[in-house]
Amino acid sequence: MRRSLLFILLILLAVLPQKADSQLFNDQIYKFSKALGSIASFYVDSVNQDQLVEHAIIEMLKELDPHSVYVNKDEVRAMNEPLQGNFEGIGVQFNLLNDTIFIISPISGGPSERVGILAGDRIVKINSEVVAGTGITNTKVREKLMGEKDTKVTVTIKRRNEPELLDFTITRDRIPIYSLDAAYLIDDETGYIRLNRFSFTTVKEFEEALEKLEEKGMKNLILDLRENGGGYLQESITLSDHFLDRDRMIVYTEGLNISKMDYLSTRAGNFRDGRLVLLLNEGSASASEIVAGAVQDWDRGVIVGRRSFGKGLVQRPINLPDGSMIRLTVARYYTPTGRLIQKPYDQGVDEYSLDAYRRYVNGEFFSRDSIMLPDSLRFYTKLNNRPVYGGGGIMPDVFVPFDTTSNTSYYRDMVRSGIFSRFILEFVDRNRDQFRADYPDFRSYKENFDARGPLMVKFVEYGEKEGVELNEQDLEKSYELIANQIKALIARDLWTMSEYFEISNSRDNVFLKAVDIITNRRSYQTIIRNGLQSADN
Repeated sequence: MRRSLLFILLILLAVLPQKADSQLFNDQIYKFSKALGSIASFYVDSVNQDQLVEHAIIEMLKELDPHSVYVNKDEVRAMNEPLQGNFEGIGVQFNLLNDTIFIISPISGGPSERVGILAGDRIVKINSEVVAGTGITNTKVREKLMGEKDTKVTVTIKRRNEPELLDFTITRDRIPIYSLDAAYLIDDETGYIRLNRFSFTTVKEFEEALEKLEEKGMKNLILDLRENGGGYLQESITLSDHFLDRDRMIVYTEGLNISKMDYLSTRAGNFRDGRLVLLLNEGSASASEIVAGAVQDWDRGVIVGRRSFGKGLVQRPINLPDGSMIRLTVARYYTPTGRLIQKPYDQGVDEYSLDAYRRYVNGEFFSRDSIMLPDSLRFYTKLNNRPVYGGGGIMPDVFVPFDTTSNTSYYRDMVRSGIFSRFILEFVDRNRDQFRADYPDFRSYKENFDARGPLMVKFVEYGEKEGVELNEQDLEKSYELIANQIKALIARDLWTMSEYFEISNSRDNVFLKAVDIITNRRSYQTIIRNGLQSADN
């Protein structure tokens, strides 16, 4: 009981500001302690004190805002790994298929690659324990393969065309988690970079990709931040710095108990002069919106896509005694023109979580005219004085509707059932050597491989065997989309995610609109001067 009360006291000491009224503070501490003590002393049944405290914290934070949350100690590590940019393990990408662990690819430079693990290998034992055909889950695989740096694990491999099982002893190491999905040249002067998060390594990855593209002749850049849910504030500020001149406001933060903090560009950025287009959608949030807001407010580039998520709250992690933490909202952030990007949450957490669904139902994904933008939320950019809007996300300069022309029920069923990934995994595994012989490099594959015809027939038949009934009408509408996705997924398994996006982007209406804009200087400059328009303009 004492332990639980001390825990609550430490939480309140950490969360309440020092300038809070001391009498009110003491009263609330006593009130909570009295309630918890009474439950422990008099309740009719035994209770789990730790669960009571945890539930109380969760419910308390729900009353504040949607982004102030409690994270238990087991979730803290899993949450931090993708933002810290690394974890410790053997360094493989794997997939479970038919109760077997398939190696998609060893991570370049990682411990598995160093000992000779190959794409297509199957793990049948881990430390002499049979794991094939045992119903093992993804979570259990991770638990067995991950571990502290310099510890060892032995995996037994079944390799195609090898008669004997192969044992590999792998020394675990620190494995990088990349936030850069893709970087490639679209044409001689136009580059494409896609970021999936803002982690500790994001800016370094971006700088390395930018340098390589510029060495190849890149002058203009499409930066894809779609589905980028954010991450570290400082990384988004440093990235924005690359696009702006010195001493320009990038973002500022302010809260009741946090003084206003201005974040300015500190140097002449590495990419100040070339044409710049940013891609956003409803999954772009937080740090992504900071970059987009700075670029838009300073008339530095064109934003293409759909309205972003709308998260403009700053969280501070507060560590608790048992290894858990609170992520507490302490401030709001504002773009250089003073726009608050945070969407309203006064109707409660449940309604807040339905915002994307409401946007879809209300037609916002399909028509810019369905978005109501009151004059009270209108702001004007710093250089060209063109209108931009606050009140919930970054509104793009060029709106591109959600493309439903090929997105049929049959296609969605194939995706939801995992048919694409299982079919590609088996197909590439059987034909990897032949692919390497027929297409020695990605360029020859991109130009010559065709997923239509016989391969499509096999894919449809595979889906039927897996329980997805063929819909001829839907297949006709989705045919080119499915063929493109198959080709992209094969490229991913044979090469990297860059090659996947180079193919999949060829049918992406937002990407294609961005290419139209960035390769037409006059069109680009017109948007920079005049602002909002739809993709039809």
